Amino acid sequence: MCGIIGIISRDGTRVDPEQVAAMRDTMRHRGPDDDGIWTSADGCVGLGHRRLAIIDLSPAGRAPMGNEDGTVQVTFNGEIYNHVALRRELEARGHVFRSYCDTEVLVHLWEELGPAMVDRLVGMFAFVVWDGRRRQAFAARDRLGIKPLYWIDDGRRFAFASEIKALLPILPRREVDPVALSHYLTFVAVPPPRTLFAGVSKLAPGTSMRVHEDGRREEQGFWDPLANRGQFDGPVEDWASELRFRLERSIDRRMMSDVPVGVFLSGGVDSSTNVALMSRLVDHPINSFSIGFHGAEAFNEFQWARRVAEQFGTNHHEVMIGHEDLWSFLPRLVHHQDEPIADPVCVPLYFVAELAKQSGVTVVHVGEGADEIFSGYPTYVQAHGIERNQWQRLRSLPRPLRRALALGGSAALHLRPDREVHVEALNRAADPDGRLWWGGAVAFYERGLERIATPELARAMCDHPPREVVAGIAADADRLGARDDLDRLIYQDLRLRLPELLLMRVDKLTMANSVEARVPFLDHELVELAMAMPADEKIRDGIGKHALKRAVGDLLADDLVWRPKQGFGTPVSDWFRGELGSRLERRLGNSALDELGLVDRDAVSSVLNLHRSGRAERSFQLWNILNLAEWVDHWIAGHDPVAA
Repeated sequence: MCGIIGIISRDGTRVDPEQVAAMRDTMRHRGPDDDGIWTSADGCVGLGHRRLAIIDLSPAGRAPMGNEDGTVQVTFNGEIYNHVALRRELEARGHVFRSYCDTEVLVHLWEELGPAMVDRLVGMFAFVVWDGRRRQAFAARDRLGIKPLYWIDDGRRFAFASEIKALLPILPRREVDPVALSHYLTFVAVPPPRTLFAGVSKLAPGTSMRVHEDGRREEQGFWDPLANRGQFDGPVEDWASELRFRLERSIDRRMMSDVPVGVFLSGGVDSSTNVALMSRLVDHPINSFSIGFHGAEAFNEFQWARRVAEQFGTNHHEVMIGHEDLWSFLPRLVHHQDEPIADPVCVPLYFVAELAKQSGVTVVHVGEGADEIFSGYPTYVQAHGIERNQWQRLRSLPRPLRRALALGGSAALHLRPDREVHVEALNRAADPDGRLWWGGAVAFYERGLERIATPELARAMCDHPPREVVAGIAADADRLGARDDLDRLIYQDLRLRLPELLLMRVDKLTMANSVEARVPFLDHELVELAMAMPADEKIRDGIGKHALKRAVGDLLADDLVWRPKQGFGTPVSDWFRGELGSRLERRLGNSALDELGLVDRDAVSSVLNLHRSGRAERSFQLWNILNLAEWVDHWIAGHDPVAA
């Protein structure tokens, strides 16, 4: 796990190695163990690398790394779990290796297969290959988007990095992309290829890109969760056994490490399964890590985590944080995130990763992805039922009647502001192309966004409204053979919420502590199986994640496996009504956010007052706006510099 950087000059200007090194070192936290730089003989290409040593800790693992004659160079962030098998194949074909590092496999695999190399990789990755013979670069981001890759192309040069902050020194101006802003306010994260920084793009999951010296760029998707859905037609009892086999194989793959491996343990079925299966593969106690909140027992799952830790004999560690920790961490949060990822869970995630690092652990397993691929969220269960019943009946009504219902709901909203999401559903039902499900994390739906948007933002998002993102993903789902509404719900989140919110927060906040997070539930072969499962294997009798729970029933106690999902949350709603309410009001009032002219201050104040009054729940929206305000102050206005 590392930080990568590179610049490719197209106009003959020589790349300055000192500039590449300086940009690289903005990401020192991603790789404190070593650093490297490579420049081409003609000076037109410079690659940099910060190393977090996980595999082959010797100096032989230093990157960027090249082939025997130096004509192919790669800089790589991630892990290739099948690198040993690939190495054997490549050595049999005559390739010579100088290290035992998985990075070197990418060099020789490119020589053998070119862009098709990505199809052979099992792992998480973002890498760029420079081929001096072809005078072109090849970039790729892994299938599920576990690792990020950002890029800039101004016509004269192409540059890329693991984090946006590394690219900012060559960005001519720091400006906000207003379309990306409207998407952020809606989806809590920005869908690719945009970012909140105008001029900075990000590569989508499961996508590769060829960059030619003459300026051409060619993007190509190489994997999709629906297009690559597995084929499995076994009887019902075989679904769980095949799931168990693939999950065990996935965890075994992710134990690959020359440094200590631990696990984040919430006490839910996903993290507890990780602990159970990891413990079978080692002859020493696994290090487990949990976090809780002072004065908020409803959000703490220590009792469950401790039970699992005791059952499997882990070396268990805990940390507690409170509202002061959250508030004081905000400036560093927006620094590490580069662009806001408006999920309050980012804060405890940072502190539990810090605990792992302080305990001497560099690699951790996390449970992200299981709720998406196996339908574990209660909202999936509810939405699936609504889609099959009330939504279809509502959509079958004559359109004039649907419009009348939507208008009536909107008119009554001031009396029941807590019903805003229901009114939004009525409005979408009245739209011929409306979709009930916009994703598992939405802050401002259309009416709410209209209220806080200034006329300038409203004009900017006319041509690319957030609903266009939803419609585009839904169209892809139908084109790729979605079987039912549950397929569409899952696909929406696998395309947007999972990679750009959940996995992005894991990457940014663990790497801020020089910790590598691995995601066993997102082994692509396990995902392909999950996407093949019929809906009643995932949701049965109103219970989500049914197949997974059956598959691990022999590992964990029944009351843990079948208890209702609690979810990993934070008590920000109560804190915004109590200890942090006045501070939040002052912070939003003093922010440079107003200077953008894109968000209406009075409307934001109304959202805050509504939440503090207790008439409606608006903490998710307020966290979204607070993160935006902090981001503007830090990255755009420069009012709040934070050391890396």
